[in-house]
Amino acid sequence: MDAYQYVVLRCVPRPEREEFLNVGVVVHCPEQKFLAARWALDELRLATFAPGLDQSLVRAALESVDLICAGAAHAGFGAGIRSTAYGIRALTDNESARFGLLKAPKSTVLQPGPVHGGVTADATAELDRIFAHQIA
Repeated sequence: MDAYQYVVLRCVPRPEREEFLNVGVVVHCPEQKFLAARWALDELRLATFAPGLDQSLVRAALESVDLICAGAAHAGFGAGIRSTAYGIRALTDNESARFGLLKAPKSTVLQPGPVHGGVTADATAELDRIFAHQIA
């Protein structure tokens, strides 16, 4: 069994109200070199929840999550040298770095929820299970 982490992606049309609609999930399992997202927009529900929200922008944000998971967004993301409180360190573009980007708090219309974890033998099956429970 391998440890994994996941975040639920939330559509937050008005962050100051702290109301949200779960729209996707991202699962990261380092031992299986797994990072993937699954999402679904219920357009009728979202239109009722947030009238006037441009759903194409939400869809574009979710599609960018797919690209980040695949390593196709911002070629070379994270590569280079960064200064930290502990000195200088080299960064690489890998699943863990990309999950770090996706799980970081944001004040945009698409936000990650808290990080949760568990253990699994099959990260893809775990993604399916979490999606069915939290989103579908």
